[in-house]
Amino acid sequence: MTVSHAHLRRRRQIATLAKHLVINFFVLIILLPLAWVFLLSIKSIPDAYTGALWPEQFDFTHYAYVLEKIETLPRNLWNSVYVTLATVFITSLCAVLGGYALVHLELPGRRLVLFGLIASLYFPVRVVSLISIFEIQRTLGLINTTSGLILPYVTLNLAISILIMRSIFEQIPRELIDAARIDGCGPWRTLVSVTLPLITNGLVVVLIVNFVTAWGEYLLAATLTNDQIVRTLPVVLASAHGGMGQWAWPRIAAVYVIVIAPGILVFALAQKFFFQGLLEGALKA
Repeated sequence: MTVSHAHLRRRRQIATLAKHLVINFFVLIILLPLAWVFLLSIKSIPDAYTGALWPEQFDFTHYAYVLEKIETLPRNLWNSVYVTLATVFITSLCAVLGGYALVHLELPGRRLVLFGLIASLYFPVRVVSLISIFEIQRTLGLINTTSGLILPYVTLNLAISILIMRSIFEQIPRELIDAARIDGCGPWRTLVSVTLPLITNGLVVVLIVNFVTAWGEYLLAATLTNDQIVRTLPVVLASAHGGMGQWAWPRIAAVYVIVIAPGILVFALAQKFFFQGLLEGALKA
């Protein structure tokens, strides 16, 4: 018995509608809390305690209050930018070199290195190695310094970044690499001139993954720094609750917006390349 064309079309429409409903449901789960925090940050203090979602009176002075109350906030913002950019650059550079070496160079013990990288993903580094990281940082004299956060941050996503770039390099035909070698290109020139232009989207995936991790990292930053002036925004955000007065919810929300806005902006600008990288197999196992 054959199913009519109209019936098949209706089933496809229902399936498509169901998929869109599920997707929109999860999008709302993500977007509604963000919208609620932003609206709370521009509410007047009386409005914040009425329970209404939309503010009856807009008040943008909370941002100025936050900047005035937390005098180190501009410096903390710079600390986050500095540590995040340095972490993203170093991790991405190591990931490109490591991924290329694991795929296109004949290295002794390559399988062992790959096994070690995969095995490291099953350990919560920030929890298991926190004491060891602290002792190493203290030995190096990097405790309570902004620059001292960079190396621990690099280790957080280094393994997954190398594995992502390895998957991207595996998409490049080996014939193309062999042709470059026949033309006289060494490993460095092959990497820079031949393969690098082909891995742009996968590299964006690595950049965003590391940016999000470094920008929002709290545990290491709180453990390895003591003075407010050298700390990053997430630590300042966590300590802001006790210093803004009794009626502080709109002001705390303003701090949240200041902290999360850069990450959202970066992802919004790079989302096209990010999803193209995913489609090209950047996260393929």
